[in-house]
Amino acid sequence: MRFMMLVHATKETEEGAKPSPELAEAMMKYNEELATAGALVAAEGLYPGSAAVRVSYSAAGGKPKIIDGPFTEAKEIIAGFTIIEVDSKEEAIEWAKRMPNPYPSGEGSIELRQIFEAPEISDQPDWLAREIEMRENVTRKGRL
Repeated sequence: MRFMMLVHATKETEEGAKPSPELAEAMMKYNEELATAGALVAAEGLYPGSAAVRVSYSAAGGKPKIIDGPFTEAKEIIAGFTIIEVDSKEEAIEWAKRMPNPYPSGEGSIELRQIFEAPEISDQPDWLAREIEMRENVTRKGRL
C-alpha cells in the first residue's frame, strides 16, 4: 500500500522560508529511517504557491483556465510531500506520527492519503497492461 503524506504550507513557507538547520537534519534522519526500513518512495519540498500555476476546469467544458499563484489560503497549499510504501494504514499512520514537526513556529497539519493502485482504478486487462508497461518504462528512466 502506498500513502502520501502532504505537508500543508504556512505563512513562512509561502514567504519562501527554508527549514532551520535543526529541522533539515531531523527530516534527513527521518527520511534515512524510512529508506532503511524500505518504506521510502519519494520525499520532496515544494516551491511556494507564488511560483505555482493552477489549471482549472469547469463543468461547462471548454479550455482549461490557467491561474498563476500566489493563492489566497496557505493552508490550501502543499509545502512538501513524502510517499511511502507500507503494509497497512496503521503502519502509515505510525510513520506519519514520527515525522519531525515541520511547524516549529506554530500549528499545522500533515494529511495522509492512500494512493490508488492500478487494479483499483480499472479491471480492464488492456488498460492494466498499458499501465504496468508505462510504469516499467518510467522506472527504467529513473523516474516515478
